[in-house]
Amino acid sequence: MKSSRLGHDPTAKRFGENAAAGLLLAFTVIAILWANSPWAHTYSEFWETPVGLTFGATHAELTVKELVNDGLMAFFFFIVGLEVKAQFTIGELTERSRALVPVVAAIAGLTVPALIFLLFNRSGDAASAWGVVISTDTAFLVGALAIIAPKYPARLRTFLLTLAVVDDVGALAAIALFYSERIKVVPLLIAVVLLAGLAGVRFLPPATRGLSYSVLAVALWLALFSGGVHPTLAGVAVALMIPVFTPERQRVEAAVEVIRAFRQSPNSEYARAATRSLRDSISINERLVTGFGPYVSFGVLPLFALANAGVRLDTDTVLAAVRSPLTWGVVAGLVVGKLVGITGATWLMQRTGLGRLSPGLTLRRVAGGAALSGIGFTISLFIVDLAIKDPHSADLARVGVLAASVIAVVLGWAVFRLTDWLSPPVPVGLKLVRDVEPGRDHIRGPADAPLTLVEYGDFECPFCSRATGSIDEVVAYFGDELRYVWRHLPLEKPHPRAMDAARASEAAGLQGKFFEMGAMMFQFQDYLEWQHIYRYADQVGCDITKFDEDVHSAHVLHRVDDDAQDAELMDLNSTPTFFVNGIRHRGPWDAASLIRALEAGRRS
Repeated sequence: MKSSRLGHDPTAKRFGENAAAGLLLAFTVIAILWANSPWAHTYSEFWETPVGLTFGATHAELTVKELVNDGLMAFFFFIVGLEVKAQFTIGELTERSRALVPVVAAIAGLTVPALIFLLFNRSGDAASAWGVVISTDTAFLVGALAIIAPKYPARLRTFLLTLAVVDDVGALAAIALFYSERIKVVPLLIAVVLLAGLAGVRFLPPATRGLSYSVLAVALWLALFSGGVHPTLAGVAVALMIPVFTPERQRVEAAVEVIRAFRQSPNSEYARAATRSLRDSISINERLVTGFGPYVSFGVLPLFALANAGVRLDTDTVLAAVRSPLTWGVVAGLVVGKLVGITGATWLMQRTGLGRLSPGLTLRRVAGGAALSGIGFTISLFIVDLAIKDPHSADLARVGVLAASVIAVVLGWAVFRLTDWLSPPVPVGLKLVRDVEPGRDHIRGPADAPLTLVEYGDFECPFCSRATGSIDEVVAYFGDELRYVWRHLPLEKPHPRAMDAARASEAAGLQGKFFEMGAMMFQFQDYLEWQHIYRYADQVGCDITKFDEDVHSAHVLHRVDDDAQDAELMDLNSTPTFFVNGIRHRGPWDAASLIRALEAGRRS
């Protein structure tokens, strides 16, 4: 959820994702070792242990495995649903041009593996297990990408996460449509009423919303369970009913006022008000992802792996798997289907001009990511349990899932290494990764001028403010022979208001006031709170209503983030950074030095 989480530390987030993937892998290995140990009988005995609840004459009972798969996994799908809602509302999927390629690639990555699987299993009970090969395991995918560490992974990671969102939607739809049995109308009608109730919770007083969501969510799970629809889908349904929004200026400022009052007069009433105000300034969607996400990643998913990955790998099972069309269908569907489907669809979208990859992302990078997408662990094992009733056949399918996941990691590593060897990447940061685009970039001077000076900076950097002063001298020296281009590199750790200022400049730019707004913010760098920024926007002649709408829009957020990701691809980590005629400038950036560099560029 990029637009609402721009301030998060990406390094910490990636460490957490890698740790979660490592824990998932560890519990997978533990499950396999347990199921193949001298105590193997205790594995099935434990997971088949009944857990019941009796209330008077009413008795409900699930096995421990069903409790994990049907109960705890609802929280996993709840988090997936929250991410899906955020991506479509304020994230990568809000813009058609940005979403189209990974969306089409994801659809191909769902259908091609299923078709390949059916080539191996055209009829019989095994044919119904085609859903096993359609989904990619996002946790393992992200972890494997971090471990392999291809050069310039930022854009690929964004592409794969966007693809994974659509992939999850497709997998959830398949579970709902094809792997739910014993449909009963009355409980499902009750579920519809409960969904309407969930949609209306947002209109209740804030203090009652948490309890209301919890009670209705449990009721929805019970209704779907009684209605014959897999109850884990309750997690997705609840998530889609929860509102998501970017932080709003008024709420943040209200929180600041309450905190100021608490600082002046600390007491329990102000403390509760400050806590409430801070909480309400962030959407409940983001609060829930932050609050529940770690429990799912470090608790639910490892337990699920422990409950489902315990495949008996004795000689008979392995030999049977080697000869089994079911096993080979799973391996071919995940490994070949994902690679061919995702890469082929991406190539076709580019070839036809219907879509394009983000700057800096190449088809060979997508091919490596597509190979890694053959890691189909969590939902694949989940569907094995739903689609295959025969225990022996289920084991053969699980062997296929585990084998495919290992092959996918090795294949992804090989694709990245081979393509880097055949086509070595350009040295980091030597050249602009994206040429100047007059219709997109912010340019001073003629768009077709023979000399180009590009600056990456942020509005809170004092060196950039000095550099901007020297730019006036450079522009005056060259006149119409120079075009000066500003691009964003908000360094949020040393400059906590840099991202807000960059968004404000883009919102002003939509009204033709980009450089005027920038000059104003450079002049008052110590005063870049939102109340100051709005005043500057008014002073440079912006329509404040439109400015307020634009500054929170996905377009503005993505525009700033595009520049920042270009900077990451070039390994830029300081401001200002200059490029003279597309080549990175090294050394001082005073007016005289920049003029000499541009003169040298003109002579060459």
